[in-house]
Amino acid sequence: MSDAVVAVTEAAATGETAAVFADIRQVLDVGVVNLISRHLATIDGALPWGCGTLRPLYADGSVRGEATALRRELALPSMPPVQAEVLAGLGLRRDDLAAIRGVLAAYDHTNAMAVVALSALRAHLDGHTRRNTSAAAPAPVAAAPRINLPRLLDLTDMQAETAALVTALSGFGTRRPGAVLASICRHLAHWPSYLSFAWLVVAPLDGDGQLATAINQAKHKALARADRLLVRLSGSASPPSHALAAAIRSAIEPFSGGVIVKMLVVCAFLRRITA
Repeated sequence: MSDAVVAVTEAAATGETAAVFADIRQVLDVGVVNLISRHLATIDGALPWGCGTLRPLYADGSVRGEATALRRELALPSMPPVQAEVLAGLGLRRDDLAAIRGVLAAYDHTNAMAVVALSALRAHLDGHTRRNTSAAAPAPVAAAPRINLPRLLDLTDMQAETAALVTALSGFGTRRPGAVLASICRHLAHWPSYLSFAWLVVAPLDGDGQLATAINQAKHKALARADRLLVRLSGSASPPSHALAAAIRSAIEPFSGGVIVKMLVVCAFLRRITA
């Protein structure tokens, strides 16, 4: 596992790519552009088509509504909140904990939106139409206040031990080769002691199957939520060419079917116990 997913950095973006990145930050009210969008920017035509297709569902709050409902439905492993003294014993000060909770809150918010939106986009590209027409969609939800995140560290920016923890934590919940390195783990690398804590609480869940069960349940719930958005996508932008559709589908699968949905569960779990 590495962080070498081919992607356009925000600093290097120019022209149409820079304009789409700016629109993503504005419409989603986020401080950074997520990795999947920056990865799509490396495929000619993928970023403007994908973001243009999903934009109305983000802009009117539909994606946020489904994502909010998804987060409420998650069945997380059981563990009580960790006492403040435990985290203090790890050398984490009040401002450290505030920043860590900010990272967890930001990813908890954006991961749910991304998995719902990308799952709907994949289904749309596969030619699916909405199957469950009886259930009413949740009311649109307004954007949450923007949370500023620390600099996203590369593995080469970290001490070797911290990089190993990042890789190990990101690897929990998957057995697929070449899995994408989760960006949240790179953000949390600013606090190596918290990474150690996260490893200690997540590793047993990965080992006894609880994490896999929670991830599989989250996948099914995310697909059901994405299903509600399909009717909106049927009248969206003109379909891409067969080659572009295949490239977009291939690009987003490791995210929607892999790293985002598993880190949705891991992040929500860590956020709950680090309350």
